[in-house]
Formats: sequence, structure tokens, C-alpha cells
Amino acid sequence: MILKNGRGQHRKFMPYAFTRNGIGMLSSVLRSETAADVNIRIMRAFTAIPEIVNNNVLMMQRILNIEQHQTETDEKVNHIITTIEKRLPEQQSEQVFATGCVWDAWAYVSDLVRSAKQRIVLIDNFVDDRVLSLLDKRVDNVEATIHSRYYDPFLTDLKKHNEQYREIQFVQLPQKNHDRFLIIDDDVYLLGASVKDMGVGMCAVTKMKVSPEVILQLLK
Repeated sequence: MILKNGRGQHRKFMPYAFTRNGIGMLSSVLRSETAADVNIRIMRAFTAIPEIVNNNVLMMQRILNIEQHQTETDEKVNHIITTIEKRLPEQQSEQVFATGCVWDAWAYVSDLVRSAKQRIVLIDNFVDDRVLSLLDKRVDNVEATIHSRYYDPFLTDLKKHNEQYREIQFVQLPQKNHDRFLIIDDDVYLLGASVKDMGVGMCAVTKMKVSPEVILQLLK
């Protein structure tokens, strides 16, 4: 309760306020029903203040404990992920697949697609809808382009695919190419068979030292 007797109405003056003891002393002086009712309310407020403060302290302590536990959990998760990544087998730069190892070959190329950070370029004379499924394994924001020969059935599949999923671009090969290539970001892989047929017969995948720009320039 602030007394408005001229002081306390302006910022240059400190306001007067009753303490709990002051309210107790005031109750012995004021006798009206209004004064008594106000006095009771004020005393209840003073009584509730310590409880409110204690509850807020407990609540803040709980929040701090939750934040601490969350920080510790994040550190543990990051440690687990780092440990798993260190123990994962590295992608081999050269791989040979025996006849019939269609799953191993498909899984290997799928891992290459998933590893892309910026772009994937497939150069292959013969592709079908299985290649679209393979390229859909790429992470977000990775561009995908297929350089291949013109085939109406495949272009129909590609059009339907692009209507629903992330776009895969198509570039018509100006001439037939003997070898197949898979470009992952700045790396070039020579494919011993078309992606859709890898593992059907013995084939190999070899990481080359040539730059992707050299391969793409030779296509023109």
C-alpha cells in the first residue's frame, strides 16, 4: 500500500509502503469494516508471498535440472553418433561383383547415391524406372541428372515421376557411349555395367582420377 501524500507521486521521491509489521500495527488502530477487510487481504498477500517465492525457486530449479539433463543427453547422443560413424566401413574406391550379386551391387551404388552432397550425374545408354528409384535415395538439395538415349517408355516414366517427386533431369546423349559413369559431387566412378543390370553378370566399379568436367565435356 502506497501513501499518496505528495511523496511517492514523482520519481524523485521514494514511495512509502507498509511492511508486514506495519500492517499488523495498523490493524490495531483502524476499526472500520473496510479497513479490516483490506487489512485481512493485505495480510493474506504477505503470507502468500514466501510460498510464491519458494514455488518459483523450485520451478526454476526444475527447469535448470531439465536443461542440464538435456545437455548431457545431447552430448551422449553426439558421442554415440560419432562412434558409429568411425566404425562404419569406408566406401571402397574399387569393387568387383561376381555374377548373381545383384543385391550387393545395388546396395553399393545406393550408398554412393546417399553420400552425394551436391550433385549426381548418371551417364548410361540404357535406363529404366529402377534408376529413378535409385536416384530418389539421394538426400535433399542434391541435384540429379541422367544422360541417356531417348526412349519413349522411360521418358513417360520420368514425366510421371517428376510430377510427384523431386525432379530428375534428363539429357539426351548425342551419341552412343560404350562405358557408363556415375558422378558423385566431384568424384567419377566408372561402371562396368548399366546400373539396372549390375550384379547380373560379373562387373566392377572403379573410382577414377579424372574430373567430372572432363567427362561431361566429352559428351558434347
